[in-house]
Amino acid sequence: MVASNIIAVHADLSGFTTGGNGPGMVVPNIIAGVLLLFFGRRLFWLFVGAVGFFAGATLVTDWLKIQSQSLVLLIAVGIGLIGALVSIFLQRLVVTIAGFLAGGHLLYTLAITEKYAFPPWVAFLIGGAVGAIMILVLFDWALIALSCLTGASLIAENVSLDRSEAALAFIVLLVIGLIVQGRQLMGIRSTPPSKRAS
Repeated sequence: MVASNIIAVHADLSGFTTGGNGPGMVVPNIIAGVLLLFFGRRLFWLFVGAVGFFAGATLVTDWLKIQSQSLVLLIAVGIGLIGALVSIFLQRLVVTIAGFLAGGHLLYTLAITEKYAFPPWVAFLIGGAVGAIMILVLFDWALIALSCLTGASLIAENVSLDRSEAALAFIVLLVIGLIVQGRQLMGIRSTPPSKRAS
């Protein structure tokens, strides 16, 4: 139930990029989703850029009430690009901010779909704090979890499935992404430092 609600609201929030789930951005969204799902920890800048894009889109459409699709897209792309570029130089700081935005976006989405009694911006701040703390304490695993959540969501919302099939696809993709990235991380940690450079 929660997974299907996340997919439905996330698709509504990103509908401007696909023209209502039309062909405009479907293939790029799926490609970005696959990259985040399987390589989100390694391609942290892509994760930061994608989270910046969706957080920017949410900010300008829901909070600032900007209705122009082209202006929303321009602002969201700008925030995503700035996040991706800055993350290359200030990885830990920017990924922590992305953790805040990803956690905030996830709890904000749940607050909207489950119609909690408190304002959605409170949910965003609480989710953001949890996401940022997760990144700071469990950097690699939190980055894996948040990038897999984002990647699975991007893929599931951009394929032609009904709500329950999309929720199932989201869960299956999430588990597969966690396993793949977890194995990549464990492989890196078990490789001696002298062999990592070559």
